[in-house]
Amino acid sequence: MENIKLFINNEWVAAEQGETFTVENPSTLEVVGTAAKGTRGDARKALEAAQNAFESWSRTTGEQRSILMKKAVDSVLSRQVEIAHLLTAEHGKPLNEAEGEVKGSTNYLVYYAEEAKRISGEVAPAKSTTSRSLIIKQPRGVVAGIAPWNYPIALNMWKLAPAIAAGCTVVVKPPAVTPLATTLFAAAIAEAGFPPGVINVVTGPSSEVGDELITNPITRVVGFTGSTETGAHIAAKAAPRFKKLILELGGHTPMVVFKDADLTKAVADGVKRSFRNMGQICNAVNRIYVEKDIADEYIRLFVTATQKLSIGDGLVNPKVDLGPMTSRDGVEHVQAQVEDAVAKGARLICGGKRPQLAGLPPGYFYEPSVVTRVTPDMRVMHEETFGPLVGIDTFEGVDEAMRKANSTRYGLVSYVYTSSLRTAFRMMEGIASGTVAINNISPDSTFAPYPAWKESGIGLELGRFGLEEYLQVKHCILEI
Repeated sequence: MENIKLFINNEWVAAEQGETFTVENPSTLEVVGTAAKGTRGDARKALEAAQNAFESWSRTTGEQRSILMKKAVDSVLSRQVEIAHLLTAEHGKPLNEAEGEVKGSTNYLVYYAEEAKRISGEVAPAKSTTSRSLIIKQPRGVVAGIAPWNYPIALNMWKLAPAIAAGCTVVVKPPAVTPLATTLFAAAIAEAGFPPGVINVVTGPSSEVGDELITNPITRVVGFTGSTETGAHIAAKAAPRFKKLILELGGHTPMVVFKDADLTKAVADGVKRSFRNMGQICNAVNRIYVEKDIADEYIRLFVTATQKLSIGDGLVNPKVDLGPMTSRDGVEHVQAQVEDAVAKGARLICGGKRPQLAGLPPGYFYEPSVVTRVTPDMRVMHEETFGPLVGIDTFEGVDEAMRKANSTRYGLVSYVYTSSLRTAFRMMEGIASGTVAINNISPDSTFAPYPAWKESGIGLELGRFGLEEYLQVKHCILEI
């Protein structure tokens, strides 16, 4: 059993009140560890440590920061087996996927280690013959990085890696549901040789730790991934001090399949992106629109492929397709959406209940589920599910497909399958979402921005754009 303390100033310390909270395995419902239950006071200590470290860390060169970030890769990988097992134990995702998340998250350290060396300014045109204008970029200050529970390590690194590359210092708040692996991962980075206070980790309730990180005047940037409702709460809390916000929030991702698409690929990709990680992904497919001419065939193939997915304990069977959902609340939310859809006339053609499989542990498992004959008023078609449920509807022509794809308040990611370049460009330009993926379900790239439109958030992560968010521009004018 893993027992995690707070990590402040490069030291492992107990919470000021000495309290802890338990973390359970969502497959077996057994306790797998404890984490320190931090308070506002603990959050303040971490912020003060970060502030004290900022003065010297912000003055390091990009080359110096780059060297340490590359050393941190080896530090993390030396513990990747331990961290991955812990991630599966507390989250439930299959071990193969946990190992991929741990190793893949080091890529952000590698990428931003190089970007740190490329931070530069410019010389603006002079306004007179005796003046010169220099434009420089400097780190914004102390960053509060608030990680979500679905991909707690990877999405924390979307914030931590560019922040330290820019010369900022960071206080990480891991999610209360899955705090263990994220804390160890962040601490392993710091222990590679970073000065005390550059990277700090405080676990505990959002009402205490989270609110202190958001409202304390030391914090200059808040990076958060989570629901739109929580993002609005953060924005309101941060507004009085005009903090920089980077909020990647809710989504309700459409997948549009035209009749000229590669049907085999569109089915396989649709099943994978609908149900991977039990649908607990901000860019998971929530609703599929299939051109009417091929709808029956697509649905038949989709259900057949869905019913072949294996469900089980990801530690016992690392190659299982699906583990449990991460919480009881998640299961109940999916069940409520299924019941709402059926009550309003939808046809449940797959799943819709807890699985009854021999040898399956008593955890938060739920069958991957599909409903058809859906209407826009059904919750599944406009309310983020964050679980293994997808609604399938039909359309005729590009205009109707675009209208349906744009029918929710979210605008994070959209997927389109077609062999027509004309259709692809019309959809890319007409869909109101930050990312439009054509014939693929890999919408995020380390090298490109991950924008959020409409109520899916503000600010940018990933690519050089993600680094720029942690820098502020200064104009220096010299009279010569």
